[in-house]
Formats: sequence, structure tokens, C-alpha cells
Amino acid sequence: MKRFYITTPIYYVNDVPHLGHAYTTVAADVLARYHRAQGEEVFFLTGTDEHGQKAEQAAKKAGEPVQQYVDKHAKVFQDLWPKLNITNTDFIRTTEPRHTTKVQLALQTLKDKGLIYAADYEGWYCVPDERFWTEKDLKEGNCPDCGRKVDQIREKNYFFKMSSYQQRLIEYIKGEPDFIMPPSRRNEVLGFLEKPLGDLCISRPKSRLPWGIGLPFDPDYVAYVWFDALMNYATAVGYGADEKKFAETWPADVQLVGKDILTTHCVYWTTMLMALELPLPKKIFAHGWWTVEGKKMSKSLGNVVAPDVAVEAVGADQFRYFLMREVPFGLDGDFSAAALISRVNVDLANNLGNLVSRVLSMIEKYRDSSVPPHHIDKSFPMLNISTHSRSRYDEFMARLDFSRALEEVIKLCDELNRHIVESEPWSLAKDSSKSQELDNVLRGSVDTISILGMMISPFMPESADKLMRMLGIKVRADLKAGTKISAGEALFPRIDENKAKEIEAMLTPKTGETAAVQAAPAVPLAPQITIDDFMKIDLRTAKVLHAEPVPKSNKLLKLSVDLGFEQRQVVAGIAQHYEPEDIIGKNVVMVANLKPATLMGVESHGMLLAANDGGRLVLCGTWETVQGGIKVK
Repeated sequence: MKRFYITTPIYYVNDVPHLGHAYTTVAADVLARYHRAQGEEVFFLTGTDEHGQKAEQAAKKAGEPVQQYVDKHAKVFQDLWPKLNITNTDFIRTTEPRHTTKVQLALQTLKDKGLIYAADYEGWYCVPDERFWTEKDLKEGNCPDCGRKVDQIREKNYFFKMSSYQQRLIEYIKGEPDFIMPPSRRNEVLGFLEKPLGDLCISRPKSRLPWGIGLPFDPDYVAYVWFDALMNYATAVGYGADEKKFAETWPADVQLVGKDILTTHCVYWTTMLMALELPLPKKIFAHGWWTVEGKKMSKSLGNVVAPDVAVEAVGADQFRYFLMREVPFGLDGDFSAAALISRVNVDLANNLGNLVSRVLSMIEKYRDSSVPPHHIDKSFPMLNISTHSRSRYDEFMARLDFSRALEEVIKLCDELNRHIVESEPWSLAKDSSKSQELDNVLRGSVDTISILGMMISPFMPESADKLMRMLGIKVRADLKAGTKISAGEALFPRIDENKAKEIEAMLTPKTGETAAVQAAPAVPLAPQITIDDFMKIDLRTAKVLHAEPVPKSNKLLKLSVDLGFEQRQVVAGIAQHYEPEDIIGKNVVMVANLKPATLMGVESHGMLLAANDGGRLVLCGTWETVQGGIKVK
């Protein structure tokens, strides 16, 4: 069986999952599903990058042990992917022993080969990028990548002889035109390699940065976070641990990256592989950025689009379709809620959805919901059209041109709609002598619908499965004469005007000029109250004894809490932010004298306090463990 290995970058654990993370991961999932459908054995890898100075500093700021901090933030990514129907084979974390020990193996291997040496270094260091720069690299005295200030550092470090592989890498790239895609990125890397390539600093002293993988040949140093992170693509598939698995899986067929990490993957990673005498990936594809109002998404600007909010707003399949259809893969794109709504309504609801309803409704009406036979074998006019369309679709998928592959879906919809109008099955149904002709039109139409189902399946798996159920089959080959179909509800419900306004409010980030502006309260303060007003609210500590989802609700959890003097049932709208097991045993603060209310048929006797942090609810509790029922003043 042919194997296919695809990777995403591993996402830095200090990041909040945003549109860019979803974009890369959905693209990888589309490819993984497509290749599985071709009968290939797919290994799809994603994960989190958890070492380095940023993680350590963020943990200190949060007042948490570093491992506890990265455990919590890695889970945010792990919990997001099922909401987007991501089917990754593995999720690697760089703090796992299976990774750390093999990074040390790679370092020791290079050291033994004489490819790592110690030297004094003096230069400028950017903490957010965890990268050294020379004086000539700086832009107005700041980091050329992120624009932030840099610190001057002089220290002993270890270096990998990356420069030894410069000419070999140039020749390889020139000899393999599809190795770096799209072509503009290939040219960018070759342009970078026109300048002398220095050696790569691959260590940090523990005195400055203790959070990392220790160098096996010097206990006073840890590995540079990029050397550590890049090795994940090999360690996840058995490098140094399972020779058979590694030989069967490596090299990767496609490695997807954002254009901002092009150099690290196309220069650092490739020269590391050359030095380790391992094959290079077959293809590295660097896609563009999503911007909001022309600006790159940034926590400091407050313009981050949360993927889970987008899924809640329009549905996972609709969001996946938009990401892959809206912008040619490789170019930058600008996000707007209006564009997302338009894609859902125009492409999916009005076109594909209405077409499916139209065809199945005619079969219900004219053939008692049974798929009719073909009376003239292979003469249906749509056969050649759909075959040609599927062929072009496959060509675009091979080039990772997802937008044009989906364009073929829409074109095939248009062709079938045109054929139905020209064939006039409603007129054929009135003439009994044209029964076989009607059968041919209906059968050919439903065959084309099944082909469309196959084409959308990698992009919109839930919708494709729903379409197959409407056709009464599991796979297209099962579509035979006599199969019972069911039109049922709309494949893609249209977003009405009121719902559109709600979605725009959910997905339009509030941007600001600086981080300081964003630090101001997102919600205006309520009118002032007196101490007597405040004393009317009875705030109490409570311990969560039990938690479970409220049936038929994706937002509510039903909790049993201990107030010390009694137990209460409370319903809280936190199901999209906490798993039930995550909050059992936690100390929370609740309003204990709130009148009972019924939510989704479940009575609630109180209300938990929570903070809304950019759309993420964070429960309020006590720093220290206390008994339930203590009054909060």
C-alpha cells in the first residue's frame, strides 16, 4: 500500500489558536482525507512546540510551573482540532520523552561527526523570536522580523556547521523545481542563499534559559528551540527508535508551513537533514497569511479570529470550505465575516445545496424516490463533463491548488443545472413515451450528485456523509437502480439577514492601534452602585462535586456544587470552554441568592462567576482551597 506522510508546523504553545493555525491544519486534513480516499495509508502529524524563552516567561507571568503551563496550553490545541473535524494520526509535544531523547541523539550524532563546535558569540538577540541577529540585519535597531527591541548578548554557545551545506542545498533546490512551492517561495529561498550562509547557533546557556532539552555533551546548555522543534517531523515517525517505521514513513511527502517560517524549514531543517544523512522532504509548501482589514493577526492588535467561534457561527464544514475556497493556497487573504457568509449562501446554499434538493425532489416526485436505471449505457451527456471535471479536480489537488479544485465543484454544479434546464425533465414526465429519456436525465443527474459528494468529501466531510445518506448509500459504487433516496432537510441551510448580523458581530474582531488600547476594558463599566446595593448580592465559595452536559445543548453544563451547608444544582454556559472532568473538585465563586431559573428544561439555583477573556470564559475561584459556603466580601 502506498504511504503518504503530511505535516503541519508544530504550533507554539504560547499562542492562542487563531485563523492561521486553523488554515494550515484544515489544508493538511483536506490532503490527508483526499489521499486516504485514493487508498493510501496516511500519516498526518501536528503538535505543539513547548520549549524556549517565551514559554518560560509566560509561565512565570501566569505564576505557574512551566510544565503545568505548557500542559494546559497544549490541550487548547488538542481540544480545537476535533471541532474542525481534523483527522490527525498523531499529536506530538516537544516535551515528550519520545522527542527529547531523540533530539539529544541527533545533537550527539552531529557532534561526533565534527559538525558542532563551541565558540564565543556577540550579537543582538530577539526574545519573542528567540533568534540572534547581526548589526547589519537590524531595522532601525530592532528585530527585522517582528520589529521589537533586541538585547545585546555576549556568551559562549555551540554552533552547527550549516554553512558547509550551502552549495549542496542550492544545487538540490535548482534540480528539484517542485521541492519548494509555490515558485515564488522557491525563488525567495534561492535569493536568501545568494548571500554567505553562516553557521547556526544551536544552544542556549541554562543560566539564561533553563527550559529546554539539555545538550547531551554539555550539561550547562539546552538546545536552541528551532533545532528542537524541527526534529519533531522525524522523531514522531520513529527516528532513532523504530527503524522500520521511520524507513516506511520518512521522507515526508508534503510539509505545510506559513511563509513566515520559510527559512527555518527550507534552510535550517534541510541542512540538518543533510548533515544527519537523511532524505529531504519531497515537498515544502509555504502558504500565505490571513489578515484582518489588511493587518496580520496579532494579540496586541486584538484582531485574532478564533476558529472555534467561527465553527459555532457557521458550522465546521462551511468554515473549512471558506478557508480553502476564498484564497488561492499560497497567497495572502483578508478575512471578513461578510465574505464567509457570502460563500456559505452563494456557493453552498444557493448552488450546491439547491441543486441536490432539486435533483432528489424530482426523483421523489417522478420515480417514487427510487434511483432509475440507465437505458442507454454511457450516453448520458453529463458523463463526459463530470469525468473531465473530476480529472481537472485531481490535477489541482495534486498541486495543492485547493481553491481551483473547489471551483471545479461549482462549475460542475453549473453544468448540471444547465443540463436540467435544457432537458426539461418536468416536460418529459408529462409524456409517457419519453419515460426512458426521463430515466436517463434523472439517473445521470443523481450520478453527478454522487460525484460532487466525492469531490467535496475532503473539504466538507460531514456534509458529504449527509449527502451519501440522502442518496441512500455509503459509497458512490453503491448507487444502483432501485436505491431509495430521501431529500430530507437542506444540505446547506441559508443564512438569513438576522443570523448574518449575529455572525458578523461574533466574527468581527475589535481592532486597536496599540496593545495599550486593548488593555482598556472591552466592556464599559456599569453605573456606580452603593455598598448597600453590593451587599444585596450573596457571593459564596462553592466546590464542584459533579458536572455533566445538558442534553440537546452544546453550551450548558449541569453542576452539583457544595455550599457547605447544602448542595445546589447550577446550570452554567461553559460547556464550550471546560470539559466536565476539568472542573470537578474546583473551588468557584457563585451568586447564591439568585432566583431559580430554568434553562433547557433544567432548573438552576445560582450563577457561577466567570471572566470573558476575548471570547474564552474563565471561571472565577479562590487562589487557595477553602470550604464551600464562605461569604465573599
